[in-house]
Amino acid sequence: MRADAEQNRERILEVARTALKASSDASLQSIAKAAGVGQGTLYRHFPSREALLIAVYRHDLDELLDAAPALLGEHAPDEALRRWFARLAAYGRIKHGVAQAVEAATRADLSGAYYGPVIEAITLLLDAGKAAGALREDVDGEDVLQLVGFLWRADFGADREARTRHLLALVMDGLKPQA
Repeated sequence: MRADAEQNRERILEVARTALKASSDASLQSIAKAAGVGQGTLYRHFPSREALLIAVYRHDLDELLDAAPALLGEHAPDEALRRWFARLAAYGRIKHGVAQAVEAATRADLSGAYYGPVIEAITLLLDAGKAAGALREDVDGEDVLQLVGFLWRADFGADREARTRHLLALVMDGLKPQA
């Protein structure tokens, strides 16, 4: 792909992420206009709304997965896990607001494709926390994914951020080693 075409694609994705976070009803025309490209350019990169939603979904998940090792490099393991959960919560807010992306991704079987890598990212963070003695030994990535599933399933309305912080604090307390 030419450099200018790649820049257009990335700009469209970034604008789409922002627009879809604000309203799942954002039109492709409004996204193209905000990205500073014509509709033809948008459709060359994303031939349908579903293709754009899937690309946004993949981009967000890839960023989330890439954050796990980076956070471990910058923070103590339990703090890295807490910060990763905060990113997961932010992703959950986007995902909840863009239910169509989830539906499109499911049809494209992306949920299954990302399940393993998500479990691997959680396991990486858990193993580091266990090795440091900061997290309990009897949990695994699948347990934790089940625990934090509320992030993309529940709609807490105006209290969403406060409730999410509170629930994630409860999860983190539950992951501490038992006395």
